[in-house]
Amino acid sequence: MFSTLRVAVLRLLRGPVTAVTALLVLAACGQDGHQQFPPPDVSVAPVVQRSVTAWDDYNGHIEATESAEIRPRVTGHLTGVHYREGGLVEKGQLLFTIDDREFSAAADAARADLVRAESRLVLAQQELTRAEALIAARAVSQGELESRRVEFQQAEADRVSARARLAQAGLNLGFTRVTAPFAGRAGDALVDPGNLVQTGTTILTTVVSIDPVYVAFEGDERAYLRYQELARAGSRQSSRDARNPVQVGLADESGYPHAGEMDFVDNKLNPATGTIRARAVLPNPDGALTPGLFARVRLLGESQKDALLIHEQAVLTDQDRRYVYILGKGNTAERRDVKLGPQVEGLRIVESGLAPGDRVIVNGMRKIFFAGQPVSPREVPMNDPDQPAPAPAGKPPPAAG
Repeated sequence: MFSTLRVAVLRLLRGPVTAVTALLVLAACGQDGHQQFPPPDVSVAPVVQRSVTAWDDYNGHIEATESAEIRPRVTGHLTGVHYREGGLVEKGQLLFTIDDREFSAAADAARADLVRAESRLVLAQQELTRAEALIAARAVSQGELESRRVEFQQAEADRVSARARLAQAGLNLGFTRVTAPFAGRAGDALVDPGNLVQTGTTILTTVVSIDPVYVAFEGDERAYLRYQELARAGSRQSSRDARNPVQVGLADESGYPHAGEMDFVDNKLNPATGTIRARAVLPNPDGALTPGLFARVRLLGESQKDALLIHEQAVLTDQDRRYVYILGKGNTAERRDVKLGPQVEGLRIVESGLAPGDRVIVNGMRKIFFAGQPVSPREVPMNDPDQPAPAPAGKPPPAAG
């Protein structure tokens, strides 16, 4: 084989190919006639082993802890809007007024009815007292006494009814002043002054609370069953019984800068989607978390002792299997199929496939064409696999620009 290749090179030398090309062909061949390339440079990092607390990632959205559609409780013409649309309002702050003349007149009439009922009650009381005094002298009959007693009871009932009508008229008069049910941010005024508003039908505006806020999200059936198993094993308390911590980040934020805690887990899964609704609560003193915003949510997961972690960059995929290369005997690449867990602090938990002390190839995997291939390793930290190679001794670094 080697002699045949030499003859081919000599023939090339007679043609237009340069002598340098022929020498390169010969250099790529060993004495046995096979190509021999230098081992590819790769970066290796030892598997990280430490106790970790895993976090599970979900997508959710911000919700107000209190939200109300402001509707009138009496029918009438709207006479005024008394707040800044989209601004903050305090509990009890006046938002709208409705023409109160009709309700004021009704309250005056109810007040007069109460005075009339109280006068009749006083008269009935006097008549009953007189009849009770005369019955001893047999000046009135027993029937007359009973009649006076019934009249007194009716007058007393009339007074109670008149008081109730006056209270109702007072409520209606008060309902002409529409106020904020709680502190928060009010929406736009949906009805202009001069329009007729209907009791319980017309929406005047909306008000949502600001601080704190909810973050609602949904977990799938597998996650729910896993949490249940962890709670039974004592590895993690159920979020129904404990206020497990959560971390929240908005769409334009890096990481998860907002901290909160679990507040609610629904009592059943939605069979249509196979998910269960959950909710966390977190402070919002600056009002940056506006209801309706998309939120990235991290929920406290499982705590593990002596977990093995690797960088996601080291993981390769072969159809439905995931694997890594580790540095084997004689600086050769050995393939290991792995089962991966959640991410923790930029690294990925390895549930099976690796052992403590394994050195994983984290850079240069694409240069490895088969298991057992020799490699030229250079050790780097697992959390910084792209660390550049040191400059050769005595060689100054390249000039800037």
